[in-house]
Amino acid sequence: MMDNRFATALVIACVLSLISTIYMAASIGTDFWYEYHTLSPAENVSEAGRSIWEEFVSKDADEKTYTDALFRCNGTVGLWRRCITVPKNSHWYSPPETDMTTNCISFSLSDQFVEKYIEPGNHNSGTDLNRTYLWRLQFLLPFVSIGLMCFGALIGLCACACRSLYPAIATGVLHFLAGLCTLGLVGCYVAGIELLHRKLPPPEDVRGEFGWSFCLACVSAPLQFMAAALFIWAARTNRKEFTLLKAYRVA
Repeated sequence: MMDNRFATALVIACVLSLISTIYMAASIGTDFWYEYHTLSPAENVSEAGRSIWEEFVSKDADEKTYTDALFRCNGTVGLWRRCITVPKNSHWYSPPETDMTTNCISFSLSDQFVEKYIEPGNHNSGTDLNRTYLWRLQFLLPFVSIGLMCFGALIGLCACACRSLYPAIATGVLHFLAGLCTLGLVGCYVAGIELLHRKLPPPEDVRGEFGWSFCLACVSAPLQFMAAALFIWAARTNRKEFTLLKAYRVA
């Protein structure tokens, strides 16, 4: 029979695991990892007409092209999409509008693995290996993290079916590895943004900050570590007490 302490620890661990999974999934699926704020996006777009949007959505848009658009048009960047804020009617013959709309374009799978250049936009400047692999890792790590947690949950269900608490150690280890992946994702994203801004510094009137999608990933990592600690503690302590009780009965 399971002690109430261990049952409570398992319930709390499961709740933490569920919350961290929801947070992680929400952060992956939203576009507010990093946000740029400029004073007058409508005026910036009106100066160049529709050329900014056309270049932004072009399949040939390189890193410098879409980053400049993000600077000028209150852009936001996620792991899968990039968005800019433009007037609903941005023809060259129209006056500046205050009625704005957000338009987004998705990164293709090939975009996630494309090489980053030492000078963004200059294909002849050579490959920047640091930024290239940071970009690829920030794409892969969140899926590895969620996959590990789902596999851990499957092991937990099997443990419940077998009426054994010991497999919860494996669940805890998988959650710990998932937390490391999430922590690595956050570190890779911060490093990638910092390196990009060294190559392409934002204009003086543009303010950049990490968004709430990034914050969800930051919160998810400690939740995964706490869930891992509870799973491992409950399994090991219950196993130890069961062994001592069995030895006592034999004696």
